[in-house]
Amino acid sequence: MSGTRSREPVVYGVDVGTTVTKAVAFDPAGTALARAARPTVLDRPGPGRYEQDPDRVFDSVLAVLRELRERVPNPVTALGVTGQGDGLWLLDTDGRPVRPALSWLDARSTPILERWAADGLLETVYRRTGNHPFPGASGPLLAWLDAYEPAALDRAATAAYCKDMVVQRLTGLRATDPSDASAPFLDPHTRRYDEELIAACGLAHRRHLLAPVRPAPHDTLTGAAARATGLPVGLPVVGAPYDLPASAWGAGVHTVGAGLLIVGTTLACQVLRDRVDTSGEPAGLTLSTWWSDRWLRALPAMVGTAALDWVLRLVGATLADLPDLLERGRADGLTVLPFLAEAGERAPFVAPRARARIDGLHLGTGPADLVRATCEAVAYSARHCLTAAGLSGELTACGGGVGSTRWAQIFADVVGRPVRVLAGEEIGARGAALAALSVLDGTGVRPTTPVPDDPTPPGWCPPGRRYEPDPTVRDRYETGYARYLDHLAQARPSWTER
Repeated sequence: MSGTRSREPVVYGVDVGTTVTKAVAFDPAGTALARAARPTVLDRPGPGRYEQDPDRVFDSVLAVLRELRERVPNPVTALGVTGQGDGLWLLDTDGRPVRPALSWLDARSTPILERWAADGLLETVYRRTGNHPFPGASGPLLAWLDAYEPAALDRAATAAYCKDMVVQRLTGLRATDPSDASAPFLDPHTRRYDEELIAACGLAHRRHLLAPVRPAPHDTLTGAAARATGLPVGLPVVGAPYDLPASAWGAGVHTVGAGLLIVGTTLACQVLRDRVDTSGEPAGLTLSTWWSDRWLRALPAMVGTAALDWVLRLVGATLADLPDLLERGRADGLTVLPFLAEAGERAPFVAPRARARIDGLHLGTGPADLVRATCEAVAYSARHCLTAAGLSGELTACGGGVGSTRWAQIFADVVGRPVRVLAGEEIGARGAALAALSVLDGTGVRPTTPVPDDPTPPGWCPPGRRYEPDPTVRDRYETGYARYLDHLAQARPSWTER
């Protein structure tokens, strides 16, 4: 990060992740001047249950904003807020929590989803919206609470999303944007809630909990929030798209067919589309954007760096050992299905009871081999998702996983196309800042606004390094990918057994 430049105005972008909240100050040219971060706590109160304290999460937002204000005293023109999607953040009329938030990682609604699947409701939802609910999505979580904690819903005024909670606490605005509202009740064509689907899910009596959908929700900072952050009263605050589409915006993904791969805790794969396609196997998300003729086909797999972290712990290694392990490892003959999340898998197929497997082990298999095979398996999952999403253009990648040059090269080799890996860790915050700028500029406010050829101002697209696929390993990875798909097809029937 560079130092501040004179007193030129800046815009803030905040990204409220699952385990860390980040805020970045950007100058008018898109240069990141300073970054602040605070860890957040993800609680696990029981098997398959993941929750967060909304007050502690909001306190992390206040802390990073205070730090930025102290480090960058320049005038602030706007604040954009993005954050983790899905999950359920129950709030009262003042935006205060009525219970701990249910994380997108939560698996408690799995039996409800299985019942909906047996009734054909999940397929109906997908065919109408392009979205397939998974255990941590707001719809099934809302149904679970309605069945087992109805008193919590009775106390609530809003079944919110993370970034919408933050915006309401900062401004008083009760609203969400089309991206967060997309799953599972939004009609992708009208950008209104599908009342028939809400009723079909047995939630018509909870309809009042859904926040109004605005294409660019924004309001101004309250006096209380200004005192808590040091920012000026009346500062425009924008509820940006949630972290997946915000990252696509921040990465400069603006051409139909172009894709973004985020190698983080999960493996988020998304491709920009100009139509809604609800054919094929029901899975993944179709995210409405702020523009009426663009959608993001998102396949956020539950695998990712969490799978790498697990295998590193298993072999007694750390992330610092990864370059050497990938150099020495040989995955020939090993096939890993990296489905370690307790909530199973959600893309490019839905299997709430999916579980990991390692096939081909023998006495000669070493720690480096297991690590390399796991990294290759995550790359195979990325290819599976990107193929299903319709990738046909440039592929951009970001996230902690591609911070490893050797793993980044594996992704390029497995996908079989060049990958532009972005520098820096502020892609989501950059997208949030761009959303804030678009409202200031008067663009992106109405859902009928057409998408420009490039909605990213000059200089705002972050630099990156290009990785070309190595033609000498093409056949090896084609064989490995085919074997991965074959093992996956064999495993899936066992995940439906009770």
